[in-house]
Amino acid sequence: MENQKSSSKQIMLNYGFILAVASILIAVLNFVFGNVYKPHWSISIISIMATIAVIVLALQALKLNNGGYLSLGESLKTGLGIALISGIIYVLYNYAFTTIIEPDYFKNLASVQEAAIIEAYPNMSDEQLEGALEMSQKFSGIGMISAIIIIMSLFSGFIVSLIAGLIMKKTEEID
Repeated sequence: MENQKSSSKQIMLNYGFILAVASILIAVLNFVFGNVYKPHWSISIISIMATIAVIVLALQALKLNNGGYLSLGESLKTGLGIALISGIIYVLYNYAFTTIIEPDYFKNLASVQEAAIIEAYPNMSDEQLEGALEMSQKFSGIGMISAIIIIMSLFSGFIVSLIAGLIMKKTEEID
């Protein structure tokens, strides 16, 4: 059982790091192509596919290490561990990105959001626009963005590991 716990932790660390690297590469490519403020919908699809692939591969490795057995609880724990590790590493990258690589990120994001609000609601009064911009700024700080990254990472990790765990689940029969 002790070997199983260390194997599970090692899988979480390894695959969490792999998912973080994949997420960072996707973000860097998005930046290089100039879509950092208005990413194309395909970026979300690629990110979701990477999350699914990494977590499923991790669960397969865990199942193999456990002699072909995988419980739903172990699946959820491993998937959430991978998502948390990946999310934390991505938050560190995002902090470096918004402070070093693109220090005007939040100022530029505010301009893009203002233009999007004006385009979507052309008849909005100045007071309404100001209120909408204040609200969007509350969700645009590094702390809030970091919290959203962790929450979304854990949510997607939970959903993927739940579905994959239900599909891959195999427990020992006790007579």
